[in-house]
Amino acid sequence: QVQLVESGGGLVQAGGSLRLSCAASGRTFSSYAMGWFRRPPGKEREFVAAIAWNPGFTYYTDSVKGRFTISRDNAKNTVYLQMNSLKPEDTAVYYCAATLNNNYGEPRWYDYWGQGTQVTVSS
Repeated sequence: QVQLVESGGGLVQAGGSLRLSCAASGRTFSSYAMGWFRRPPGKEREFVAAIAWNPGFTYYTDSVKGRFTISRDNAKNTVYLQMNSLKPEDTAVYYCAATLNNNYGEPRWYDYWGQGTQVTVSS
């Protein structure tokens, strides 16, 4: 069992930065690949980024490449999402999730989810 708690969301102006954190409980955190998803207002949940259990492997959706960075600290059971050059279209509820599967982009393969944190980017 893994419990996930996100933090770090808030209101920021376009061009600004935020760092989201996702704290995980459970002794097997390092075995899981971790993903960040988001649900924009009125839209479906979408993949943002993922990091394998080996922190050297990361994946991003095209719209955030070069602006967002996912990282993890297995000693702290925490995964991060550094978001720079934020745009109004990044406004969404952001969720972290954990999976033992290799299909990082598909939410249906994730076993555990956090409650989400709101990110609002003003123009």
